[in-house]
Amino acid sequence: MITLQWLYTLAGLMFAAFALLSAADRTNAKRLGNAAFWGLMALSLLAGDYLGGFGNGLLVLGLAGLAGFGLIGRSAPPTTTDAERESWADRLGNRLFLPALIIPATALFGTLAYNYTALGTYGWFEDKRETYVLLGVGVLLAIGAIFAWLKPSPLAPVQEGRRLIDAIGWAAVLPQMLAALGVLFAAAGVGTIIGDLTAAVIPEGSIFLTVLVFAMGMALFTIIMGNAFAAFPVMAAAVGIPLLVEDYGGNPAIVGAVGMLAGFCGTLMTPMAANFNLVPAALLELKDQYGVIKAQIATALPLLVANILIIYFAAFG
Repeated sequence: MITLQWLYTLAGLMFAAFALLSAADRTNAKRLGNAAFWGLMALSLLAGDYLGGFGNGLLVLGLAGLAGFGLIGRSAPPTTTDAERESWADRLGNRLFLPALIIPATALFGTLAYNYTALGTYGWFEDKRETYVLLGVGVLLAIGAIFAWLKPSPLAPVQEGRRLIDAIGWAAVLPQMLAALGVLFAAAGVGTIIGDLTAAVIPEGSIFLTVLVFAMGMALFTIIMGNAFAAFPVMAAAVGIPLLVEDYGGNPAIVGAVGMLAGFCGTLMTPMAANFNLVPAALLELKDQYGVIKAQIATALPLLVANILIIYFAAFG
């Protein structure tokens, strides 16, 4: 049976390759920092279960230290030449995107086939993890198709992956860390503290002010943590469930769903949501790394106001 651990191993081997190639890249002044950073990522994926909580905590501190002290940077590894890329683009046009489409097609149609045909009875994949596994299978099929079709140099896919991951840098691992931070906040009782403060400050029966605190809190915590899914347990435990739903009888579906939308408004305005805001700027090589955020603020603020009004009028109408 193929389990999720297989994917962790595949990703770990990829990061290990990035680390080794970085260490050997004498054209990059920060090659050792890059090698250490991606090496730690590889270690976490390949041996995280054996390191224990304390070991993984040290590993995370190592990642934070390497990024915080500016020890990692962009690289320019040799992949395909400009002439080769121009030749393929002129000759193949949009067909160059076909290998990329193999990945979602494998995940989608493979999952449907596995769940709605007799294939699922063979037990090839870990239960409830077939989509993740098939996503990894799609990546391998896409790479195989590229080699069979375009015949690049053997290391071109890995080197190109290293170039992209170095362009993204520390932001590539920020979503996972922030999601863990949300769990820590909830476990530490931050939600309970915020709920007590809200109940003490807001006059009893002030539904609109409570809605305002909930929606604004969702946006602000998302700005801090970069992920509305990480912010939701905190604000739901603090205000959403005990005050809006239980005390004031608000519709829980509306409070929860629109509260998440309020959090997503915060996602549009924060560099902590790196995968949405910093990564596109890095990949597109924008001059302003915060250009995506600046373009989104004018949309995020009116949407936040609209979500506040929707919760108030729809959940308590």
